[in-house]
This record gives sequence, structure tokens and C-alpha cells, in this order.
Amino acid sequence: MKPRIPWRKRLLVRLLFTSVLIALCSVAATAWLAVTTTTSALEEEQGQDLAADNKILAELSGYAADHPDWSGVQHTVRALAAKTGRRIALTNADRTLIADSASHDTPLPPRSAATVDPLHTDTYTEFGAQLSGIDPRAVGPFRLTAAERTKMDLVAEKQKSCFDRFSAGISVQHTPSGRPYLVVEDGTDTSYYYKYGCGDLVMTGATGRNSTLDFPTSTETKALTALTGLARPCLQAKDMDLGGKLSLTYDTTGRNPVSGGFLITKKDVRRSMDQIAKNCVLDARRTQLGPYVAPAAELFLGIGDQTASRFDMSRANKAKIVGAAGLVLAVTVAVTAVVAMRLVRPLRALTAAAQQPPELHVRARVRTRDETGLLAEAFNDLTERRERLEEQRKAMVSDIAHELRSPLTNIRGWLEVTRDGLVDPDPALLGSLHEEALVLQRIIDDLQDLAAADAGTLRVHREPVRAADLVDQAAAAHRVAADAAGVTLLTDTDTDNAAWLHADPVRMRQALGNLVSNAIRHTPADGTVTLAARRDGGDVVLTVTDTGPGIAADDLPHVFERFWRAEKSRSRRTGGSGLGLPIVRHLLAAHDGTAEVRSEPGKGAEFTLRLPAAPAPADVS
Repeated sequence: MKPRIPWRKRLLVRLLFTSVLIALCSVAATAWLAVTTTTSALEEEQGQDLAADNKILAELSGYAADHPDWSGVQHTVRALAAKTGRRIALTNADRTLIADSASHDTPLPPRSAATVDPLHTDTYTEFGAQLSGIDPRAVGPFRLTAAERTKMDLVAEKQKSCFDRFSAGISVQHTPSGRPYLVVEDGTDTSYYYKYGCGDLVMTGATGRNSTLDFPTSTETKALTALTGLARPCLQAKDMDLGGKLSLTYDTTGRNPVSGGFLITKKDVRRSMDQIAKNCVLDARRTQLGPYVAPAAELFLGIGDQTASRFDMSRANKAKIVGAAGLVLAVTVAVTAVVAMRLVRPLRALTAAAQQPPELHVRARVRTRDETGLLAEAFNDLTERRERLEEQRKAMVSDIAHELRSPLTNIRGWLEVTRDGLVDPDPALLGSLHEEALVLQRIIDDLQDLAAADAGTLRVHREPVRAADLVDQAAAAHRVAADAAGVTLLTDTDTDNAAWLHADPVRMRQALGNLVSNAIRHTPADGTVTLAARRDGGDVVLTVTDTGPGIAADDLPHVFERFWRAEKSRSRRTGGSGLGLPIVRHLLAAHDGTAEVRSEPGKGAEFTLRLPAAPAPADVS
């Protein structure tokens, strides 16, 4: 009787329970988050939009930078309030109202959001404001006259037309003071095109070619001179009488309108004095721009006049939430049930296949390509391997019986005829019986080695061994057998004898001997068997190559299987016991090495043994 799985432990039930729990938590969390977020977003202090606030502050700072007072700001305040949906109010430092988008009886928020002061700002992101704290839109006396703007616009358009002939991608932009300047889209310096005759050139020399647009106008020069005069009292007050002079330059792009420093002849005080000069110039700029900008004002922001209703938990809203939650739950349960059934079906097929008797070797019929399908494929592969191992086990028992029966039959037959007095026990008969006993001993020894390898008890006694010595010893041991078969046995080793192994010499001679005897057996007369040893990077490679008939491609994967022989005939004349090559593979594995074979029919075979190389002993020169 098949064991029944309790309902609480079934995969389908657990998946459904988990999905329902997750769906409940998700729906509850989503509903709570939606209600809380909607309510909080409408609160006065928590519902502010930072991007809109920065935009309001930047707009009002620009107005202050372009106007000497706040007299006309009411229209700008109302336009910004209508665009952003915020209540905007401006006051003096003593909270005297300047402008307000709300009605006059609306109280101000408890705290101001920011101070609008174009001469002391850190909210405007233009490069000039970041360096000086002054809004770059505050230009004051540096603003060009109409005539100067017209003249410079004509120069800029003329240069742009010339640059357009070279597909330079030039655009004309204007600074807050009204000065035009050229911008190349790919970042190339505009002076690069001057050599082609573009622009109104006013200077040519070693320093390059410059345009009219690169020099200040008379208005800008006059303002720059006045700024220099405003900065000198500050410099004198700070005892900067060191033989230097103040040098101011004008940035015609308007990003940092005034820059420069105090030129000092004494190098050890140059850095500190230059910073003092910059501070004095910055204070002078604020003094110069003061009459041209609006005074500092406090900015108050709040909720607009429009009324926003909160999300109330009325019966209708509760019903909507419950309905949405129920729909999500239903869809979740349905989808989970479908998915769970698809998951459980192949698992049941796997369980049914696994519960069949082992001798039937039943495969699981699963066609899915997910994790369950991969598990089914692994199960089917395991079943095939088990079936193959069972066939090999049966074949091995039959092969062992055959290998043991042949010499035992010979020994028994000769002993019986000798006992009956039909044959005298002469030396030739005793030698034959001894040879058959040796065959039995070799088979038993091979089986014992394989059993030890399977059990992980195959012992190796490692010591430094020269690879060339192993090759020479294996060749010497099989020289007589090779000569008897008419096969030439050759060796090929490194001349410097640099290939050393840390291995068991007895086991390695056994492995090489199995390969050499196998090669001699399959090589016809007048053929050649070559033993080679060489160093290959961090490995030592031993090869046994013959000129025999080779191995078919279909037989190569089975060469190292037990009791496998290319010739299916069980005649000992055409093959050994089928245990030599499996023993070679296990011996190499015990030495952390590998055994491989490469062959083509009619071109012989090459067996390769690859083992980790070892350093030569210290006592070897």
C-alpha cells in the first residue's frame, strides 16, 4: 500500500497557503500605504514639492537680480502660484508684507522657507553662483547698451554664418548682460575656425587669433574699472602693500563674469594674498551690484487656495478596498492552483517511476523544461546508468567465469591424464601447467587491484622517479616479447632528463607494462611500438604509440571499461582479459593523473598518461 501524504504536508496545500498569506500581506500593506501616502501628501508641512520650491526660489532670485526693488513682483508671485499650486508670500526681514498670492487676511506660515537674496545665494545651480554666491543674472553696470548689443549681435551672426559653411554646429547664446557668445555643439574651440577667415578678427599674433566678441565693451570696461576702485580700499585695509597690483579680467561668456587676483612678486605669500584679493573683489562686487538688485526678502510657502479633500474611510471606500483585495486574492489563488498542479504532475510521475521494481528500469515521462524537467532527466539518466551497470555486472560475472574456466580446464585436464598414467609429467608439461597457473594469478591480481581501487584502498608509495627511467625499464621488460612478435620497440625521452615524477615506480611500471603488452599484442609483425616521455608545462606526459589496426570511433568510449575487448571472440590469442586498461585508468587516478586514448582505424593508437610534474631531487645534478 502506498503511503498517504497528510494534507498539511502536500506541496499543493503548502503552495496555496503560502500564496494566500503573501497575497493578504501584500494587499494589506498596499492598502495601508496608499491611504497613508494619500493623506500625508495633502498635509501642509509634509506635502511640499521640493522641485517646485526650488523653481519658485530661482524665479524670484532672478527677478531680484534684474530689478532694483520689489514693486512689480506681485504679478510674478501670482503667476508662479497659479503654475505650482502653492501659496507664495514675500516679506521684509520684519515680516512686512511685500507680495502674497493669498488673500490679505490669510496668516503667514510659522517659518520662512528661504531668503531671496541674489547677492548671497547657494540655491542657484549656475557655475558663477557656485563660485561666488552671487546670482549670475545680477549684472548691474555690466549690462550692455542697446547699441552695443546690436553691434555685437551682428558680429556674432556674421561669425555663425561663416562657421556654418564648415558644418561646425555653432549656436549663438546670450549672457544675462546681453552679450552674445558662440557655442560649438561638439566642444571644439571657436578659434579653430578663425584661420579660415571666420569672424571679425581684431588681433593676430603668437597668442593666437581672437575675435571682437573676446574683448569687453566700453560699458564693461567702465564697470570693471569702477569695481577695481571699490576693491582697493579693502586691499589697503588688509595691508596688501607688497609691490603688487590688482588684475581683474572679464569672462565674456558670463558664467563667471569677474575673475582675477592680486599679483605678488614675493612667492612665499602669493597664495594667501591672492585669496585675500579674491575676497575683497567679491565684497566689492556686492557693493557695486547693491543699487541694481532688490533687497533681501523672506520667502514663505504653503498650501494653495484650492481645497483638497482627504481620502476618508467611508463605507464606499471601504467597499472598494475590500473588493480590490478580494479580486487580488481570487486571482492569486487561481494562478497558484494552476501553477501548483503543473508542478505536482511531473513530481507524481517521478514518484510513480521511482516506486516501480528496480529490474524494470522504468523512465519518468516528463516533458517540461523547468527544474522539475531537469530532475526527471537526471532521474532517467540515473536509471539508464543503473541499467547499464547491471548489464556490466552480469557481463563481468560471465567474463570472470570464462577467464577462470579456461586455465582451470587446462590444468584439470592435464592433471587427470597424468594421474591416469597416459602422459608423463615431463618439464614441458609442468611448464605449461605453470603458465596456466600464472594466468590465473594475473587475473586474480587484476581483480584484486580493481576491487582496491573501487574501495579507495589502492595504495601507492610515492618517491621521486625519473620519467625516462620508467620508459627504459618498461621497454627492457617487454623487449623479448616484442622481438618474438616481430615488433620493433623504440623509446623517445628528453635529452636533459628534466621530467621527474613523484609517483610509485612499481605501479607506474605496471601501468606502462599493461599499455606496452597491449600494443605489442595488437601490432602486426614489422610494426613499431614507441614509448615516449616529455615535459609539458607543469605535467609529465608518457605515451605508448603503435602502428596497429587502430580502434574504431564507436569503440573509443569503451576502451577503459572492464572486460571490454575490440574483438568479441573470447580467444586469448586475439586479446587479454580486458582488465589491463581499467587498471591503468585507476592507477593514474591514484597518482592524480589521467589516461586518454586517440586512434583512427588503420593508423594505430596512441595512449597518453598525463601526471603532475615534480621537481628534481636536490642530490641530482
